[in-house]
Amino acid sequence: MPDARPTRFAFLTCLVLLVIPPLTASPASAQLRGHGGPVRALAISPDGQTAVTGSFDSTAIRWSLARNAAEQVLRFHADAVNAVVLLRDGRAATGGADGRIAIWTAGKTEPDTVLAGHEAPIAALAASPDGTMLASASWDHTVRLWPLAGGAPRALEGHTQNVNGVAFSPDGRTLVSVSYDLSVRIWPLAGPSAPTVVTIPSPLNAVAIGGDGEIAAGGADGRVYFLTGNGARAGEVAAGPRPVISLAISPDGALAAAAGIGGSVAVIDRKTRALTRTLVGPGLPVWSVAFLPDSRTLLTGGADNIIRRWNAVTGEPVDSLLVETAADPLAAYAGDRGAEIYRACIACHTLRPDQANRAGPTLAGIFGRRIATAPGYHFSEALKRLDIVWTPETVSRLFEIGPAAYTPGTKMPEQRIGSAADRAALVNFLERATREQ
Repeated sequence: MPDARPTRFAFLTCLVLLVIPPLTASPASAQLRGHGGPVRALAISPDGQTAVTGSFDSTAIRWSLARNAAEQVLRFHADAVNAVVLLRDGRAATGGADGRIAIWTAGKTEPDTVLAGHEAPIAALAASPDGTMLASASWDHTVRLWPLAGGAPRALEGHTQNVNGVAFSPDGRTLVSVSYDLSVRIWPLAGPSAPTVVTIPSPLNAVAIGGDGEIAAGGADGRVYFLTGNGARAGEVAAGPRPVISLAISPDGALAAAAGIGGSVAVIDRKTRALTRTLVGPGLPVWSVAFLPDSRTLLTGGADNIIRRWNAVTGEPVDSLLVETAADPLAAYAGDRGAEIYRACIACHTLRPDQANRAGPTLAGIFGRRIATAPGYHFSEALKRLDIVWTPETVSRLFEIGPAAYTPGTKMPEQRIGSAADRAALVNFLERATREQ
C-alpha cells in the first residue's frame, strides 16, 4: 500500500475548509465557543474538574468543568493541535501537526518544555500510568517515548504508514500503537523485545485500552476491533458506515464510545459486544470523545467547533458545554443588525482590550492598526508581510472576497458576506464596539 500521508493530510485540510459555515446570523451561531476550528482532541482529568481540548485552529484550551468556562488559551503550535493529554502532576501536553510537543503548567503563557524530533504531524499522545513517560504517535511512521524527567527519547520503528493512535496498558508494561498500515503493534517496554504485530482488515485511526487490559482499535471501515492484552482477537462491532476517528472506554469499563467522521457516536456494551445506542449530533464529523469519571457522561468535540455533553446511558444530549462566558457579550446591542452578523465571530474574537485573545486576536482598537500587529498574538509570517491597514474599507473588502483571497496565509476560516448592506452593518458595529469602553 503506498504512503498515505499526503493524501490523508490533504483530505483533512479540505474537510476543515468544507465544514466551516458561511458568516451568517443563524440560531446556531448564537452559541459561544472558545475554538475557532474543529475540536480535534479532548482529555479530561481523573477528578473530572478539568478538560483540555486541541483544535484545527492551532490552539489548545484548558477548561474548568466545574464552571463550564475556559480558563486559558494555549498558543504555541504553528498548525493544528491534534493531540492533548493531562499529566499526573496537573500539567498538560499538546501535540501538533507541526511535529512538536509542548508541556504546559496551568496559568503559564509559554510551555515549560518543547519536545522535538518527529518529522511529520503528531496524531496522538498518551501518558504512562506512573506519570514518568509520554508516548507520541506520528505520521512519520514512528512512535516515540519521552522521559518526562528529561533525557533522550526512544523511537519505536516498524510501522510502514501513518501511526494514528497510541495507548499504554494499565500496568504500564506495554504500549499499543495503531496505524494506517492495517496493524496493531503491542510493544514490550522492558528490554529490547520485538513487538507483537496483529493485522486488521482495515486501516486504523484510533486505539483505547480498558482497565482490564483489553484493546479497542477503531477502523476506517467503521468497525471497532477488540483484542486481548496479548493480541488475540476478541470480537468486533460495526459502529457505523463511516470511519471511526476517536475512541474512549468508560472508567468502569462497561462502555466504549466510537466517534465517526459521519457525525455520530456509537456506544458499545463491551461485555455483550452490542451496539446499544447511537448519539446523533448536527451531522458533522466528531473528532474527539472522552468519558467523565462517572462513566455515564460523555464529552464530544466536533467539526462545528463545539464541545457537547451527552448521557451515554440514555443517549440524550445534556447540553452544549464549555462556553467562553455565561453572559451574552452582545446583550447591549439587541436589535443591531451588525451585532447579529458579528455573532458568528464570537468564537474567535473579543472586542474589548480587557478581554484576552481567543483563537484569533482581539479586535479592540482594530481600526487604524496594521495587520498582524495586535499585541500578545502569534501571527504567521505570511500575514506579517502584507501591507494592509484595517479601515472600514479594508474590513469590508475582507468579507467581500474572503480571507483566503484578501489575506493569503491566514488561518481564519473561509467566509464571505455577499450583501453590501450586511457588510456595512458589520463595519458600523465594529467601529462602535471596538472603541466603546
